[in-house]
Amino acid sequence: VEWAKYGIRLNAIAPGPFPTKGAWDRLLPGELKDEFDIKKKVPLKRVGEHQELANLAAYLMSDFSAYINGEVITIDGGEWLQGAGAFNMLEKIPSEMWDMLEMMIRAKKNEK
Repeated sequence: VEWAKYGIRLNAIAPGPFPTKGAWDRLLPGELKDEFDIKKKVPLKRVGEHQELANLAAYLMSDFSAYINGEVITIDGGEWLQGAGAFNMLEKIPSEMWDMLEMMIRAKKNEK
């Protein structure tokens, strides 16, 4: 906030689940995607759309938000308030399954 006197505002965005094909295919390969449906953890029962994230960023950069400074704005459909941690459900994966997951992730990565 000390930069405000120079007209510089510093704000941050804390996004919830905004899936991209590359990230989701690596983090939740194969049948895990169905078993750990991220939408079930979000009160709005959906993931974010990239345009929604872009709209928030555009607003924070615009003069319409000129009085907002030093804030972290969460955009997650209410997930954080319900109990945060987009990938907390990975705790449910049995330890013997981690090697298989690693192989699946590496295989996905090598497809490119």
